Amino acid sequence: MHDKLNAHTHSHHLFNRVPEVTFAFWVIKILSTTTGETFADYLNVQLGLGLSITTWVMSGLLVIALIAQFVTKRYNSGIYWTVVVLISIVGTLVTDNMTDVLGIELWVSTLIFSAVLALTFGVWFARERTLSIHTIFTRRREVFYWIAILFTFALGTAAGDLISEGLGLGYVFATILFSALIGVIAIARFAFSMNVVFCFWAAYILTRPLGASIGDLLSQSPADGGLGAGTTVTSAVFLMIIVIVATYLGIKTRRQRADALSTIAPSLAVSAP
Repeated sequence: MHDKLNAHTHSHHLFNRVPEVTFAFWVIKILSTTTGETFADYLNVQLGLGLSITTWVMSGLLVIALIAQFVTKRYNSGIYWTVVVLISIVGTLVTDNMTDVLGIELWVSTLIFSAVLALTFGVWFARERTLSIHTIFTRRREVFYWIAILFTFALGTAAGDLISEGLGLGYVFATILFSALIGVIAIARFAFSMNVVFCFWAAYILTRPLGASIGDLLSQSPADGGLGAGTTVTSAVFLMIIVIVATYLGIKTRRQRADALSTIAPSLAVSAP
């Protein structure tokens, strides 16, 4: 019985379609949100593509990346994090379009995305009875997962812009605020054993406005409350770090799979009729 349970656990590790939630995971997550903010601004403003063209181009690239993600049979570090970076950019652009094109105020879009995200989680749980990212083994669960991710980015962008720009509190204040909220969640999880799934998604949502605030703080001019590094430099540096950490995670995953396979093989041989 122990061998069967052990093999079952390792097979879950082998075929889960999202990465382990480690320190490196959160590093890339925050960096990708920052990149989403700065790279969207770079394409829209610096290259002069405009909001509409930028949105269509990045949405097209996201669709291609998602197709590649769904074609793979299990987690692939390069493809997965490419989707995350692209979905962070598209999520930012969705909020920007609502604000700049449709004229929807940031507090309204924050409420809209909060409601849509809550609805997504509600339908997901009703169909699957779990919101854990450690059980993303089926296509349907992965569809729910990526829809939720998109809305977390859109919500995070709206909430971050509302705090730093809409309320005029500035990028430094927003960075400190969202860092503190994530710290509260971490304390609740590890000191008071709060539900791990709730804590994960709460932190995941908050890393978006944190990353956006960091991106704006670094890239915007001093006159606008930033440090003046520019969107080009900020995007390039953060993308380089993402590639390095994602490559490390890819190597780590391959080693873990090899270890899991070496563990599963004897177990399956023993349990075979």
